[in-house]
Amino acid sequence: MFVELILVGIFIGTMSGFFGIGGGMILVPILLVLGFDTKDAIGISIIQMVFSSIYGSYLNFRKGSLVIGEGIFVGFGGFVGGYIGGYVTQYISDIVLQFLFLGLLIFALFRLFFSKHHEDDGKTKTLNKALLFGIGLGIGVFSITLGIGGSIILTPLLVGLLHYPIKKAVSAGLFFVVFSSVAGMISRLSTGTIDFNNGLVVALASLVGVALGIWLKDHVTSKNHKIALLALYMFALVILIKKMWF
Repeated sequence: MFVELILVGIFIGTMSGFFGIGGGMILVPILLVLGFDTKDAIGISIIQMVFSSIYGSYLNFRKGSLVIGEGIFVGFGGFVGGYIGGYVTQYISDIVLQFLFLGLLIFALFRLFFSKHHEDDGKTKTLNKALLFGIGLGIGVFSITLGIGGSIILTPLLVGLLHYPIKKAVSAGLFFVVFSSVAGMISRLSTGTIDFNNGLVVALASLVGVALGIWLKDHVTSKNHKIALLALYMFALVILIKKMWF
């Protein structure tokens, strides 16, 4: 199991670095297949997200693809939402959350597909800080409740609504995961639902993958990066639909 967790960590870290995601939507199902129960799988996923998002954001910042700026307001919203999300699971049925998440995912996928601003042209749109906080808050609640980082919703919205250059949107998405996952871990710790032993194995291994994923991201064109993102989101959509109806 130790070797399997290391390999899984490297794979998830690579996905996190390249796509700017927390990796929970991929990691949780893999852990379930390996025999973990749902709560432990989500807890391990949150630990991995904390490590990979912090390290990945540091690497992106050094490379100049992460512009903190407005991301702080979205991030703080994600922190508050992630903290709340750690407690709301017991009050909202899984099917309601899944339908809401499905709607958000379809909308985000639609916005990304029809977006035209893929290159860094220096024309990133500015939005009201309170609105950015609200976006982060809403995504944070959904993401940690479902055991994911939330950037799978945020990144397409940054590209499709705010016209962020796609690679900067991916970096901002991973930065958002820092806030939502740390908040989620704090709230989960209060309920004692995190498997730290296995979580740290996956998390530390993911750091190797994060560096590889960011290197790959910096060596593909924005057009090909968008195609890869669309493929990932379609995969996530299929997985969610299969979970809900099959």
